[in-house]
Amino acid sequence: MNIQKGLAPVLLLALGVLAVWVQSEPGGRVPAFALICGVALGVSMQRSRFCFYCHIREWLEERDPRGVLAILLAIAVGLIGYTVVLGSWLPEPKPGNLPPDIHIGPVSWVLALAGLVFGAGMVISGSCISAHFYRLAEGSPTAPFALLGVGLGFVFGFQSWNTLYSVSVSEAPILWAPTYLGYGGALLLQLGILALVAGWVWQRFAARTIAPAPAQNGAAPPIPSLGDIFRKVWGGKWSYWVGGLFVGLISVLAVIRMKPLGMTGSIASAARALAAKAELIPVKLNGLDGFAGCASVVQDTWLTAENLLLLGLVGGAFVAALASAGFKLQKPGRGHVVRGLVGGVLLGWGAMSGLGCTIGTLLSGTQAGAVSGWVFGATMLVAIQAGLKVKACFVQRYFS
Repeated sequence: MNIQKGLAPVLLLALGVLAVWVQSEPGGRVPAFALICGVALGVSMQRSRFCFYCHIREWLEERDPRGVLAILLAIAVGLIGYTVVLGSWLPEPKPGNLPPDIHIGPVSWVLALAGLVFGAGMVISGSCISAHFYRLAEGSPTAPFALLGVGLGFVFGFQSWNTLYSVSVSEAPILWAPTYLGYGGALLLQLGILALVAGWVWQRFAARTIAPAPAQNGAAPPIPSLGDIFRKVWGGKWSYWVGGLFVGLISVLAVIRMKPLGMTGSIASAARALAAKAELIPVKLNGLDGFAGCASVVQDTWLTAENLLLLGLVGGAFVAALASAGFKLQKPGRGHVVRGLVGGVLLGWGAMSGLGCTIGTLLSGTQAGAVSGWVFGATMLVAIQAGLKVKACFVQRYFS
C-alpha cells in the first residue's frame, strides 16, 4: 500500500510534465487544458464514486437518494453555467440558430431506443462508459472487456446508422429549450424540474437519517491539521454532493475553454477508422458529421482534446486510486468477460445512435437545455429500472 501511495505523486508529476509539453506544441493549448480537465474529472469521479448507473441502482434498490441527488446537482450547476456562457455567445436564441459544438441532438424514436439500449448495457456491464474508464484505472476485471465491447458496439451502430437516419433521424426535430422560452425561462423551467425530481426522490426514498455526532463535554471540535485533511481527502470516499459539484463545475469550465464534455469521441473515432479500413461500415455515414455530439471524425494526430481528456481522466483516476491504496489488479473470470463484452456492445450502440453517452448526451445535453438530453436520460432510467427487475427475478429463480 505504501508503494501505491508513493507512486501517486510521481504519476501526477508526469501528467503535469505532459501537459506542459502538449501546450508547447502547435495548437496544443486546448488539448493541454483538456488533459488538466480530464485529470480533475478522473480524481473527482474516482474519489466520490460518481457513476450514473451505480447512483441510480442505489436509489432503486437500496433506497439511498444521495447519488441521484449528486447527479441532479451536477446538472443544475452546469445549467446555470451554460446559461451564462451560451447567453454571451448567442444573445438571442432563435429557431434554426444553434450554438456551435453544443450537444443538442435530434429527438426521435431512435434517440429513445438508444437510451433504452444504453441503459440495458449499463445493467449488464455494471457501469456507464465514463465509470468503466475510471474503474479501468482501479484494476477492474470487467472494464477492459466492456470498453472493447463499446468499440464493437460503435461499429454496429455505424452499420445501422444510414437506415435509421433515412427512416427517422433525418426528419427529427432538434429541440433547444431557450429557442422557445428564452434563456431565463428555460433555466427556470429546468431548475424547477430538477427541484421537483430531487424533492420526490428525497421524500420517497430517504427513509434513514444520520444523526450528528454528540458533542464532547460541550467542547468545540478540534481544528484538523493539514495532515488530517490530506488523509481525509485521499483515505476515504468523498461525499456524493462533492462529486456532483465538481463534475458540474468541470463541465462548465470545459465548455468555456474547449467544447462540452464527452467520453466516447476517441473510441468512436478509432472504431470508425478501423472499421472503414476493413470495409465493415458504409463509406458515407449520412448526416452524421453534421450533428453536434461525441464526434467520430478520423484524426491524423493523437493530440486532440478528446484524446487528452480521456487520457487525463484515466490518469487522474489512477492517481486517486494509488493515493488511496485503492488500485487492485484482478484476474478476470468468464463472467467478467461475457458481461463486459455484451454490456459494452449495447453501451456502444446506444452511445453511437444517441450521439453520446451519459456524459455527452445526458449531462452536457441537459446542461445546455437540449430536449435530447432529457429524453435520453428518461429512457435510460426506464431501461435500468426494468433491467434491475429482470436481473433480480433471474437471480432469485436460478441462484436462490
